[in-house]
Amino acid sequence: MKFKKEYLKIDKIEGPLIFVSGIEDVFYGEIIELKVDNEKRKGKVIRIDGNHVVIQLFEGTSGLSNRNASIYFTGKAFELNLNESILGRTFNGVGDPIDNGGEIYSDNSYNINGRPINPVAREYPENYIETGISAIDTLTTLIRGQKLPIFSGNGIPHNQLADQIVRQASISSESEEKFAVVFAAIGVKYDDAAFFKKSFEDSGASEKVVMYVNLANDPIVERISTPRCALTAAEYLAFEKDYHVLVVMTDITSYCEGLREISSSREEIPSRKGYPGYLYSDLASLYERAGMLKRKSGSITLLPILTMPNNDISHPIPDLTGYITEGQLVLSKALSQSNIYPPIDVLASLSRLMKDGIGEGFTRSDHPDLSNQLFSSYSKVKDIRDLAQIIGEDDLSEIDQLYLSFGRAFEEKFITQDSKEFRSIEESLNIGWEILSILPESELDRLSSELIEAHHKA
Repeated sequence: MKFKKEYLKIDKIEGPLIFVSGIEDVFYGEIIELKVDNEKRKGKVIRIDGNHVVIQLFEGTSGLSNRNASIYFTGKAFELNLNESILGRTFNGVGDPIDNGGEIYSDNSYNINGRPINPVAREYPENYIETGISAIDTLTTLIRGQKLPIFSGNGIPHNQLADQIVRQASISSESEEKFAVVFAAIGVKYDDAAFFKKSFEDSGASEKVVMYVNLANDPIVERISTPRCALTAAEYLAFEKDYHVLVVMTDITSYCEGLREISSSREEIPSRKGYPGYLYSDLASLYERAGMLKRKSGSITLLPILTMPNNDISHPIPDLTGYITEGQLVLSKALSQSNIYPPIDVLASLSRLMKDGIGEGFTRSDHPDLSNQLFSSYSKVKDIRDLAQIIGEDDLSEIDQLYLSFGRAFEEKFITQDSKEFRSIEESLNIGWEILSILPESELDRLSSELIEAHHKA
């Protein structure tokens, strides 16, 4: 048993960090309790150098001085109490209830850093999650167990899209398997947090949602813990209670900014654009917690949303995210400014696991070929629009004119849908065939004659 040894002197205070020396028998990530003026605060050990220790405080360091606080080390890592009653509940970034619903009691506590998954124990992701959004379900299908980030930018309605996905996401209606959503709001403004909460409650989706909310004015260290608390809850529901869990996080950029601020406080040598050199491994420690395990019925599907600073897709955050994940959904500022919602740039988007979770037995037998044809035809529209800007639309050939009509229909009928509109896979595929019928059969080179005969409305 580890005895509680109190330390009464702080060497230095910098931002949310405190520096203490003369410490023995401590481990990385250990939780500490600090008492100041009859108030208790928590923190965790983030650096050990001999008997010198750096501690992050969750509630900040306001009111602290070098000699007015007492610190003791608990001998425990940061753990959460979890049971199935977390569904429908709202917590802050460190897992404390903020919905007046009472504490969560459990026989077991779970380390928020998770347990490393042996790659051999992973199951290859198959089958899909239906979001009710045509551009996602048809062209970049979300597969159970996949990591599929959404790359957004300033002024693009990614929060609205996140809300719609949480409200509408489901697995097959014919399935009796359990489904839940874990939603993590990282560094969001108060009105955004209130928007998400009200929307989930009004739609009735809140019963299947677990919310972890970290506000922009909350301590930075809490921001670092928010996605880990969310993923720990997802692991519990998926691998102990057999749920298929969709984890939606917004905004990963806020998380990375917090990581950079903490790294700067620790006086670490910065890497690209001031971010710590371990940004890649840190993001991987989050993203790689998604997936499926052999001999387990549940799954964790991760949909992290990140805003690209200056809409730069080569920025370190989207760049490193792209290396770890299995595709991306890219939101277009040009489409958003044209009042197209959701503004998904389908040509820049990709779902690498899509081919194994669609088609006969999953969605519909014509889905893979239809998806390929829509991509192919829409890519030609881009080239023809560029040509039209040079020679004028009236001088285009008859086929090129048809492609322009197809492009307009694709954006106005297929991509565009109301934020409260749910389209089934069947409806989305049928709309796809409807707009492809604008083009003559000779242009449908990705489709078999049997499919054209069955679906093309000449």
